[in-house]
Amino acid sequence: MTAQRSFEDLVAEGAAVPTEGWDFSWFEGRATEERPSWGYARSAGERLAGAEAVLDVQTGGGEVLDFALSRAEPARPVLVAATEGWPPNVAKATALLRPRGVVVVAAPDDAPLPFADGAFDLVLSRHPVRPYWAEIARVLRPGGTYFAQHVGPGSAFELVEFFLGPRSQEARGGRDPERERADAEAAGLEVAGLRAERLRMEFHDVAAVVHFLRKVVWMVPDFTVEAYEPRLRALHERIRKEGPFVAHSARHLFDVRKPDRRP
Repeated sequence: MTAQRSFEDLVAEGAAVPTEGWDFSWFEGRATEERPSWGYARSAGERLAGAEAVLDVQTGGGEVLDFALSRAEPARPVLVAATEGWPPNVAKATALLRPRGVVVVAAPDDAPLPFADGAFDLVLSRHPVRPYWAEIARVLRPGGTYFAQHVGPGSAFELVEFFLGPRSQEARGGRDPERERADAEAAGLEVAGLRAERLRMEFHDVAAVVHFLRKVVWMVPDFTVEAYEPRLRALHERIRKEGPFVAHSARHLFDVRKPDRRP
């Protein structure tokens, strides 16, 4: 069992695992997270089957889009494009998605989308850093849809606060779905559906925590094994004595429309 291995071995393993892409299969057996009831990737596949031109924003390593496209077969869009801002993920997404005919474009997360107005009838995104509502509205055709799963407020904050101490209410309130709803509407979009869930996470060893914090870099922005060695050691001892470290993720699902006001 991993709990019987030394702190040094576990930390070294967590520090050595590659972090590119959004494939979380390495965590199997050592960390778990409940999945939202709506099944985003499966639902995205259903949307893809009825679309003509699709954009996946901040695609990561392309794994979620690849799965959704497999669910849409044999009906699939004529055009599928994806953006990604982190160079290692751009390379990984290109290798994975090119065989499916997807164009992967390197684009910073906070920059305007490199596409013409009204280019897509469906825009997808899973866990964007932040939704750029004005750009989403611009690239959608009238009548088009933005379908996305966002990270919600206070996600995994039990883990964040273990390393950083108590966070302010302002920090905890970031990514609020109702605030995002208001921002979407301010950009001229209509929110047809918004669902939110809070989901249990368990970390069964310190290697999983190290890999998670290296992969999801905004949780503890200055994280390194060296800087946080005392807290990691304390967490290792806690897991060894008490069992899995429990946290809770927050997710919300947006189903947004661009009004069709053409004559």
